[in-house]
Amino acid sequence: MLSNEEIIRELYVAGEGQGMDTKKFVSMFSEEGYMLDIPSGTKFRGQAIGDSITALASAFPDVHRELLNFYVAENVVVVELAIRGTHKGELALASGTLAPTDKAIDAPCCDVFKLEGGKVISFNCYNYPSVMLQQLGVDIG
Repeated sequence: MLSNEEIIRELYVAGEGQGMDTKKFVSMFSEEGYMLDIPSGTKFRGQAIGDSITALASAFPDVHRELLNFYVAENVVVVELAIRGTHKGELALASGTLAPTDKAIDAPCCDVFKLEGGKVISFNCYNYPSVMLQQLGVDIG
């Protein structure tokens, strides 16, 4: 059986690049599992989890999550990472849709996973939309 860190590493592989496999990504969550985008307070369950990563990849087709550090304590895995990519597609924002800017992002992020029985039961994503928007040239003033 895979360790919790190995499971999370597989989750990241399924969630990006040319090999993106949203079906596998979603299948790695328990029936009750969820992904919570901390800045917006939006909680995703089931197929909505896959839709959220697909939306990011649509706006940033070359999206890559640079995994910097892993911290594991029993059934909790914390990952420090950077989300990198080039804005080539429309990006849905609370204020409307941002047309492609061709600008690169390199946004810090911290993901906290809780696992049970080899499945993700919670995924809290602490990302920094203000950093990303500044990098895209959006006035957040």
